[in-house]
Amino acid sequence: MNDAPHASGVVPRTTSGLDYLQKIIRGEIPGVPIGSTLGFRLTEAEKGRVVLLGKPDLGSYNLLNSVHGGWGAAILDTALALAVLTMLEADQAFTTVDIRVNYLRPLTVETGEVRAEGRVLQVGRKLGYSEARLTDPAGKLLAHGTGSCLILPRTA
Repeated sequence: MNDAPHASGVVPRTTSGLDYLQKIIRGEIPGVPIGSTLGFRLTEAEKGRVVLLGKPDLGSYNLLNSVHGGWGAAILDTALALAVLTMLEADQAFTTVDIRVNYLRPLTVETGEVRAEGRVLQVGRKLGYSEARLTDPAGKLLAHGTGSCLILPRTA
């Protein structure tokens, strides 16, 4: 496999998913490109669990004068998918099949830094299921999501 970074800056994964994510956290390889764009980053990864921290800016606003739901969906989708990635071996790949997000409280720049925690519910041979919670600095639930990932063999 080619270890050169892709044009996106992503370094191809040649290790288990957990090892790869821990390299991102240690700063050995670049993080998730969409996280750089939207202002969130991976801060914790262990088997079956990840944590991302982020803070939307005014560029994330909608016409309702709050953060667009797509920002919350993006950080939750990332937490859902990366939680499944922690369970995969080097020869396994994955792709998101679906996500469902429920918004419970509004998110604004005044909310401060939020936390998205993703946890695996179950990973089988073909599908991985996970859930994620988006909370404010006081621990109040802002949004909740569930998702599934298709697990595939990795190709060179």
